[in-house]
Amino acid sequence: MFKFVNVVVLLAGLAATGMYVLTGLTSDSPVPWLNGWMAGPIILVSVLPFLGMMSRLADGPLRELRGMVAKGFEGAPLAIGTVVQVSRTGLSVNDQPQLEILFDVDTPDGQSFRAVSRSLVDLTELAAVVPGAMLPVRYRPGSADGRVVIAVDAPQAEMQAAFDRVRLAKGLVTPRQLQIAEQGVDGRAVVLALTPTGEIQGDRAVMDIALRVTRADGSVFDLKQRKPMDASAVPQVQPGMVVRVRYLAHDESEVVILTAVAP
Repeated sequence: MFKFVNVVVLLAGLAATGMYVLTGLTSDSPVPWLNGWMAGPIILVSVLPFLGMMSRLADGPLRELRGMVAKGFEGAPLAIGTVVQVSRTGLSVNDQPQLEILFDVDTPDGQSFRAVSRSLVDLTELAAVVPGAMLPVRYRPGSADGRVVIAVDAPQAEMQAAFDRVRLAKGLVTPRQLQIAEQGVDGRAVVLALTPTGEIQGDRAVMDIALRVTRADGSVFDLKQRKPMDASAVPQVQPGMVVRVRYLAHDESEVVILTAVAP
């Protein structure tokens, strides 16, 4: 739509500018250059650049603000980006600031790379875009421009699947745990206790966690597990909290806790 308007305004501006020059050269007026056709140069100098800027916004930040992925990333694969650095670009749209976000990106097939995204972020969500936060992003395989976009269009199930596959590729979950997450029975559990063991695996603290799991039929069973946990997951599994879990109906010896992925 903006491109069509740009073309129309450009043609109108050129035509009016031509008439302005012609009238200025042929008029008998004492001030020949002050005439109604002056609108032509004004259109070319001020209005057209403004419309050009709005057209670029419509293909990028404005699309993200409307919940659409930026142009060129439609249908692109999903990955998980860990925020490294955040800065403001100085641009804002409808009071939504545009941020330049530096990501360390991990893909479900095990690739890792650094990339940048320029995204409009709602003021109420600024606290979620901080170094260390993990966000779903879309990337273009083989592209050398170092750009990604936040996957504002991705449904929660797709984000969770990408998150799980990235963790598997990085060795943060086992194939069995992924099987439980994807094929297990949904349940809810109360966290009875969460105790650090003092061990560290990679950059994750190993925790002893005690759960009381409620099955779909309302019956319960208790389970204690020792698991390495991401720092971002710890606040979601504090004693007394109710968490979503999955387990295999024929084997209740292990459960997977479903922590939230940032939208």
